[in-house]
Amino acid sequence: MTAPNRATLWGRTLVDELAEGGLEAVCLAPGSRSTPLTVAFAEHPAVRIFSHLDERSAAFFALGRARRTGEPTALVCTSGTAAANFHPAVMEADRARIPLLVLTADRPHELRDSGANQTADQVKLYGDAVRWYAELPDPEADERKVRSLRTTAARALAETTGIEPGPVHLNCPFRKPLEPTETPGAVPESFGETLAGRGRDGPFVEIESGATVPRDEQLEGLLQGLESGDRPLIVAGPADPAQLQALEPADVLTVADHVGAPVFADPLSGLRFGPHIEGSGGSLVCGGYDGYVDAIPDPDVVLRFGASPTSKPLRHALRDADAHQFLIDRAGTWREATFTATDLLAAAPGPTFAALADRLDSQPSATEDGRSNDWLAAVDRAERTHWSIRDRACEASALADQPFEGAIVATALESAPDPATVFVSNSMPIRDADRFGAPRVADLTVLANRGVSGIDGITSTALGAGSAADDSVVLVTGDLAFYHDSNGLLAIDRCDVDATIVLLDNDGGGIFHRLPIESFDPPFTEQFKTPHGLEFEALADCYGLAFESVAPEDFESAYERSLERPGTEILRVAFDSEPSHRRREALAERVYGTLEDDGV
Repeated sequence: MTAPNRATLWGRTLVDELAEGGLEAVCLAPGSRSTPLTVAFAEHPAVRIFSHLDERSAAFFALGRARRTGEPTALVCTSGTAAANFHPAVMEADRARIPLLVLTADRPHELRDSGANQTADQVKLYGDAVRWYAELPDPEADERKVRSLRTTAARALAETTGIEPGPVHLNCPFRKPLEPTETPGAVPESFGETLAGRGRDGPFVEIESGATVPRDEQLEGLLQGLESGDRPLIVAGPADPAQLQALEPADVLTVADHVGAPVFADPLSGLRFGPHIEGSGGSLVCGGYDGYVDAIPDPDVVLRFGASPTSKPLRHALRDADAHQFLIDRAGTWREATFTATDLLAAAPGPTFAALADRLDSQPSATEDGRSNDWLAAVDRAERTHWSIRDRACEASALADQPFEGAIVATALESAPDPATVFVSNSMPIRDADRFGAPRVADLTVLANRGVSGIDGITSTALGAGSAADDSVVLVTGDLAFYHDSNGLLAIDRCDVDATIVLLDNDGGGIFHRLPIESFDPPFTEQFKTPHGLEFEALADCYGLAFESVAPEDFESAYERSLERPGTEILRVAFDSEPSHRRREALAERVYGTLEDDGV
């Protein structure tokens, strides 16, 4: 590879090596110091470019795409505060195990700590939120340095998808000229014939990360532990992309059937929705546990995998249960904040369940030989009761009798196309999806940013996920999250991605009605609920988007019409958050009262 100057050589070599290693997409934000990288990506035919004006939105868009594909998406920015605006998405990628490759351009070393304009300390800027950090050497047509650059590119990509996937940061100092301007003698013509200059056929270094598979004695101990309980339970928490792709629901259901365990499937687990629901045999794939987990007997043995469940009642029930609790984690790291797990198995859930299913293939299930029938029956009654009461509440909401946000979220999930990608905002929408989103046979990929659970970047993450899928895209978001990432709407046009946006507008932070601070007003209304009075139709007009304000009772028909129409549309549904929250509480009390009367 030849180039007109050293900075261009560095940019072209790095991008070429990343593309050879399998990088398929990059999000670019404009800036001068990053010119060598931007030009190199723009020239490379194998990498798809998504152009963004706002670095924070760019980072969350890349996060969403990587979350949906399970493959790394790259990010490029100039020096200074641009790199700092990537930080929230890097934090989410860290905790949610999303493969993200962050390339920050920087001033040359001699300008650091000199007062030079737009120069900040970018060395290890993201701290321990990244899996690996490296600073590239100064660009030079030196064979050893360029071989090092190619190897660093290969290592960086491999680290994003390693045993514990996550973000990687490469800091890239450049000296002028930054544009592909001819600089005589900077890069000899003969350099392209060297190993460093021409590279290899394919990646410069092939790096393979082996799957963590448990040993036979570990599988046997796990199986014995599950079989020893009278009330076994499998809890599937939110899944990272690697888990979503490697886990076969049929394997989980085979194990559940064998030991007589219901499966409490988080809406983000990849198990609550899909074709496996219809053919789950004697197992129970449950989604209503948030509404009844305290009303059923405690499990005595629990098998957990994925991140911490969305449901707070479930987390507390697991905390308080006197149970043997197995936690399976691919990286062997601690993702169990109740500190009640008794066994941590460092293994990938997919291969673990596949190996267990192979062992159990010819053995009778618990339902066939009579084990755990009472336990499964109790959970089944609770699950049916929960959904029956929810259905009646949703019908009342549809009749404008007692509207509440949970009914809208339930409808958004039940009426989403098959297949579809549904992205759910933090705060109340994800909690309503957890409690009111019933298991469904449809192929729904339900996603949310639950790593650090912020409301920043929600729209951008959803659109990034949508850019990676051919199916329909639905975003369910609250008003504060929608306002917070309004810049992200520009990606609809610039990045050619459409979505149906369900905007639940309760004029502020409705989730704070769940907290004791609600009783202290002031400061509750102005400092916690923070009503804003914004008219979102004007925001839609700014971006040229279709907009409709819909009454709760008219939502289902408006939603179905919107899904059939091309382009992006915002469906705003207004609520008063305080009575809506009271209705959630009343529903929970009704479920518990009914189960108590039934003797569950």
